[in-house]
Amino acid sequence: MFRQTIAHAARAIRAEIPASHRAFFEGLSVLFVGLLDVRGRPWATICPLPTGAQATPTRLTADARPALAAQLGLDLQPGSKAAALGLDFATRRRNRVNGVVIAAAEGQLSIAVEQCFGNCPKYIQTRDIRPPAAAVPPASGRRVAMGDVVTRRIIAQADTVFIATHASDGMDVSHRGGRPGVLRQNADGALSVPDYAGNRYYNTLGNIEVSGRAGVFTPDFASGEAIFLTGRAGIDWSAARAREFERAERVVDIQPEAVWYSPNAVPRATVAAEQEAMNPDLRRP
Repeated sequence: MFRQTIAHAARAIRAEIPASHRAFFEGLSVLFVGLLDVRGRPWATICPLPTGAQATPTRLTADARPALAAQLGLDLQPGSKAAALGLDFATRRRNRVNGVVIAAAEGQLSIAVEQCFGNCPKYIQTRDIRPPAAAVPPASGRRVAMGDVVTRRIIAQADTVFIATHASDGMDVSHRGGRPGVLRQNADGALSVPDYAGNRYYNTLGNIEVSGRAGVFTPDFASGEAIFLTGRAGIDWSAARAREFERAERVVDIQPEAVWYSPNAVPRATVAAEQEAMNPDLRRP
């Protein structure tokens, strides 16, 4: 099984962006990004694409800065590790690019491609995200605590989160989804995220095992708000813990160290009336 997984990944992960993926990225209105801050901590954030992305076989460029780049102290110097995830919520198609920052002038982020690959549509909730009719101001933000009402509300309602992780040789940002409750806040303030059967690349899990850290971006598409956090992370591989979440294979636990709130980080979107069929029921008994 393990050898088959490695062989599949070797075939699927490319060193360039293929033509079909370039067209995909150029048609998106947002890009989800994983970056390190100047202290070496991973953050997941969002990059608006008012004119779509620009994609070549070796470069992915957004004509916008990642949300809260300055407030989070993101490292945008050339050579810094970076990851980007494009997700079309209407079709549930997603493609990813991992690489390094090669330019981050005011109003632009450009990533040199080291890895490009697609993912299956599992656990993605269908949404209708449309570009705003007029230019929107940059996202604003402020520090918050895990116990604050706004933090707890956004986390409790979340059916979509993005997790940024890193190792010595690269950066990654991944989607995690389900029904509301997919991101669970525990009594001690830690967060728990179930890990389901997926593409078997283990990008997130492998990076956490190496670095012990993760960043989480939690959007509220109904209001435009979002929570950004970074902290220590670990994986609970026990079957007993996995049984706390329907169909989970393991659980990722994150102890937040820094938490930010933005009232205007994401474009508002309507959600499909029906839940994605693969999403487990996460309601507590």
